Amino acid sequence: MHINDPNAPTLYLIRHGETDWNARRLLQGRQDIPLNEVGQGQAVVSGTCLKWLLPADASVDFIASPLSRTRQTMEIIRRQLGLDVADYRTDDRLIEINFGEWEGMDWQQIAERQPERFEARQADPLNFIPKDGENYPHVFERVGSLLKSLQRDTVLVAHAGVLRSCLALLTEVPDAEVPLLEIPQDQVLVIRGGKFAWMRVSLTADGRRGQ
Repeated sequence: MHINDPNAPTLYLIRHGETDWNARRLLQGRQDIPLNEVGQGQAVVSGTCLKWLLPADASVDFIASPLSRTRQTMEIIRRQLGLDVADYRTDDRLIEINFGEWEGMDWQQIAERQPERFEARQADPLNFIPKDGENYPHVFERVGSLLKSLQRDTVLVAHAGVLRSCLALLTEVPDAEVPLLEIPQDQVLVIRGGKFAWMRVSLTADGRRGQ
């Protein structure tokens, strides 16, 4: 379901900052895990980057997934922009891909406990559905519905699976590559006119982020 609209608004997509589950490489999915200290710092970096990217006179919509890690990230970003931290909306269509019974486990645990299902997922990560979960085509459908509804340039704060889906729907990234894409937590993904770029702020003269 590729969305081909040359007049589509510009999107500024940001993945939530790190959580303790991210640090432990556990599948989070729908679990409501808050940001850790590293994640809060990553949100500050994303907000600083966005401050450089947004036109000064831009009328931009702000939408987040309803989970706490995305709302925390959004509120930190809005604080960096000098905006009312609470003046944004949430949308359930931006919630992370549902990993079902695998949530709270890492890939090694899944491989050891459910080797056949792990191998099935490895063989077709795009279409495989964990028990009580969903696959990427399911995410494409709900995220696509939201994208088609957008009327102006928009900042979306969501999850890795959602950002991957936006790349599949709005750019030339092949669907089969979507589950394999690395999605950083301290950069801004800009999608405009079917093209995309990852933007990262540098706060020091030698190219390293300031501490």
